[in-house]
Amino acid sequence: MSDGTIDLSQGEADRLKGPTDVGTGPQTDKEVPLSTLVDQLNERFGTDFTEADQLFFDQVRATAVRDDKIVEAAMANSLGNFSDFFGRVLDDLFIQRMDGNDEIFRRVMSDKQFRSVAQEHLAQEVFERIHQSASAEATEPDPA
Repeated sequence: MSDGTIDLSQGEADRLKGPTDVGTGPQTDKEVPLSTLVDQLNERFGTDFTEADQLFFDQVRATAVRDDKIVEAAMANSLGNFSDFFGRVLDDLFIQRMDGNDEIFRRVMSDKQFRSVAQEHLAQEVFERIHQSASAEATEPDPA
């Protein structure tokens, strides 16, 4: 123990900073409007899809992100190579969701340009989400 004084002079205090360990900082997820792909398709192809129709694409993306083969391909390839692979599995993903939205399904299956826009957008989203998920898992502390 030490005897002495502590100087508590008046003035501006430095702002306290919170902890910065993994999981304690502020949320920094990039917010993307739900209608991004639907807006692109409507603008480019003159369709009239709604945010409700965006759910179809969200479901395709969610299914893809949970598929082990797609995750493996995203982790092992560049976006360009992954997009080529994704194009080969996209029909199966759309067929799985066909019952949910026949109009989008018909358009994707019959219009190559429409499908190309959807494929490019979804490949990038799936690729980024898989890599974000992998990065988050890699930085989580090991619960020992």
